[in-house]
Amino acid sequence: MSAESVATATSTAPEHSGSAPGDRHLGLALFVIAAAQLMVILDATITNIALPAIQTDLGVSDADLAWIVNSYALAFGGLLLLGGKAGDLFGRRRVFQVGIAVFTLASLLGGLAPNEGLLIGARILQGVGAALAAPSALALVTTTFPAGRPRNRAMGVYAAMGGLGATVGLLLGGLLTDVLDWRWVFFVNIPIGLAVLAGTRSLVEAERHPGRLDVPGAVTGTGGLIALVYGITRGGEHGWTNGLTLGCFAVAAVLLATFLFLQARTPDPMMPLRLFKDRNRWGSYATMLFIGSGMFAFFYFLTLYMQLILGYSPIRTGFAYLPFSFGMAAAAGISSKLVAHVAPRLIAGPGLLVAAAGMFWFATLEPDSSYTGHLMPAMFVTALGLGMSFVPMTLGAVSGVAHQDTGIASALLNTAQQIGGALGLAVLSTISNSAADDKLPQAANVLYRGLATKDLGIVTKAGDALTHGYTMAFVAAGVVFVAGTAVTVFAVNAGRQQHTEGAAPVHMG
Repeated sequence: MSAESVATATSTAPEHSGSAPGDRHLGLALFVIAAAQLMVILDATITNIALPAIQTDLGVSDADLAWIVNSYALAFGGLLLLGGKAGDLFGRRRVFQVGIAVFTLASLLGGLAPNEGLLIGARILQGVGAALAAPSALALVTTTFPAGRPRNRAMGVYAAMGGLGATVGLLLGGLLTDVLDWRWVFFVNIPIGLAVLAGTRSLVEAERHPGRLDVPGAVTGTGGLIALVYGITRGGEHGWTNGLTLGCFAVAAVLLATFLFLQARTPDPMMPLRLFKDRNRWGSYATMLFIGSGMFAFFYFLTLYMQLILGYSPIRTGFAYLPFSFGMAAAAGISSKLVAHVAPRLIAGPGLLVAAAGMFWFATLEPDSSYTGHLMPAMFVTALGLGMSFVPMTLGAVSGVAHQDTGIASALLNTAQQIGGALGLAVLSTISNSAADDKLPQAANVLYRGLATKDLGIVTKAGDALTHGYTMAFVAAGVVFVAGTAVTVFAVNAGRQQHTEGAAPVHMG
């Protein structure tokens, strides 16, 4: 899940600046960029597998557990555009180095965190580091590798890391949690980050551009989203008329309104509103918002179901997701060929309906559902549907964009996915927790107590309540995908796409 980002200045980077390094340095540069991309992407999924272990060890409540995922997504998505602009102003290599350093330090803090508050703080800091490093990584491919075969190979490796990162994160998260401890899902980033930092001298610095950072936009936009997500989470736990809940919604409304006002008036806005004038573009962003909402929730709840209800080990859970990865890869390959012959909405729309069917299939889960007869086919169907939707929406986001806006238009699509994931998970976890609490309050804690005392009656009762909550979340995720279909069909009216120039890859999973 959920976090790859794209560069915001792919189209504005010079063909090649500085003196080209030798073949050995190019190999080192390729390793540095690929390792950084893999680290940032796998961190979006590696933590999911460790969630039950984290909850048990730190005593995290059901309502707060989602924040371990959401805090990273909000910081990453909310600051992604600012990170791209920082690279333009201060130098891509320098900002890349700062981002990797921050990410590595945050990983150390996360692994050492003694409680949920410090862990969530470390996850926010990881998101800040990722938002600084990820936009610069793709631009550094352009400035470091000469045009032609070297650059094409580097782009291929970079894109492969985006697809591989989600799968590696699931498998590695399971292995580390099972064999060592959940803290190693954070510690594993430290040697990778240090190796990347040591090799950054092989990267060629990009040309700097004039302008200024839109710090007020970043503060109001990200702050508004955090207040909104916290309000949703708190509302489900303490009631929608709770004073603090209402205060969070009020703060979110003020900050987000201020953000839009600033974007309309600021000479160098973080999110140029002109990009939303085209219906295909805003339709693609809105669709990706829905895709991220459903997909983040899918990983979150299915992981909890497999480990808490079916009793899967973390490593078995990681391997259980392999059909999803295969389905996504197959569908993305097919859709990338179809876009040259079929309008995007005719690919993404049916794809999202297929994904919704997968979610409704998951909504029929029972505490004793089988993997081969239920989970695996439903997972593959969901993956096929989502894989069909990513490529058309990426192209829709950059189709017809002015050359100087191609990078930021593509980055906004990734921002929509991350923010949609955080908002969707907040809403759907609230639905799930409320449904489970109706049957048995604090069902997860009751389950842990039943497992500790080996009381089969308590375990069965808690498992039934939790499963009911998860299935309600899957129903809601299916509705989200149907809503995404409606947006796609009615808003995205572009014809078939003849090229993908300027489109950067989107994180899938």
